Amino acid sequence: MANTINHPTMGVDEIIRPTRMEIDLKILSDNFNKIKKFVSPAKIMPILKANAYGHGLVRVAQLMQELKSDCIGVAVLEEGILLREQGITIPILVLGGIWGNQIPLFLKHDLTITASSIGKLNQIDEFALQMKTKAKVHLKIDTGMERIGVHYYTAEKFLGAAVKCTNIRIDGIYSHLANSELKDTSYTRIQLERFYDVLKFFEKHSIEMPLRHIANSGAILQMPEANLDMVRPGILLYGVYPSQEIPQTIKVHPALTWKSLVVYFKIIKAGHPVGYGLTWKPEHDIRAVTVPLGYGDGYLRSMSHKAEVLIRGKRYPVVGSISMDQIVVNIENDSAFNGDEVILIGRDGSAEITVEELADWAGTIPYEILTNINTRVPRVYLK
Repeated sequence: MANTINHPTMGVDEIIRPTRMEIDLKILSDNFNKIKKFVSPAKIMPILKANAYGHGLVRVAQLMQELKSDCIGVAVLEEGILLREQGITIPILVLGGIWGNQIPLFLKHDLTITASSIGKLNQIDEFALQMKTKAKVHLKIDTGMERIGVHYYTAEKFLGAAVKCTNIRIDGIYSHLANSELKDTSYTRIQLERFYDVLKFFEKHSIEMPLRHIANSGAILQMPEANLDMVRPGILLYGVYPSQEIPQTIKVHPALTWKSLVVYFKIIKAGHPVGYGLTWKPEHDIRAVTVPLGYGDGYLRSMSHKAEVLIRGKRYPVVGSISMDQIVVNIENDSAFNGDEVILIGRDGSAEITVEELADWAGTIPYEILTNINTRVPRVYLK
């Protein structure tokens, strides 16, 4: 059984575009439950930023709510508002930085705010007073990443100001790890020690400890001491490991398959160049097929002359420069027909193309591959 969130008025059989992503909700559920069991008794905050790493924000959030996730994390205010409008009722933490005029929208939609300075605390407190409500916040500590958050070595003043705000409820305190995907955990351990030092403030002043969280996917896999009260799985939830050098202590599986169809077949004669820039030409006559997707869909142009696809369980190279909307695949002397399935990410029989391979071809990381798959690619959800 399948449905799609991208086209709310269309059933799966009505989707016209042959290029699509299929997200297996059973696999996604299994990944969630495996992580939850592995980190127990710590709570879990699945990270759904950037359209749930390309998997579709609303449908993945609905699944997390069905699975009774403790809360979810997003990057920007608009993501949180959309989820509230779509009926998501569990706590939502917006992880990104804020500016003052956004605060009333956080309060209106019952979203948890990342407070990252004394100035922001004061603004949140003032708006909450005006709106006759209590603002829910998580305090952000910078333990060594130099993005948002109060430096660990000046955090005491910040925490002191936070506990004095009468219209703020401190639901959590957190930091973020800079390189937990590395096998060398030395810097991650330094960050964890700095975070522990900051947390001594609450014991020192006999104040109830807020919910503590710092562990992302890399730390979940190799540093159980970083679990604290809650963990934040991102890419791991979707079945992709943050790197290949750390132990795969939880066996997760990719939840998505990216596929298209052959829409054209032709014979290209020797010496006839293919695509923009005339960057490739065959040395002998070949058979080739055209597939309707390109960098406009997130199939990155930097993969030109490197990428491969699966057709009928066999690998074939993408030739010529990747266009905005089309690619050409060299099938040599093999046969393929209009309507044949083309796998861009996923399995076909015993053959598989992984997100990691696309990242290697593009000279980037799996995170960028997933989050760059354009929203014009329909997401189809398999139950």
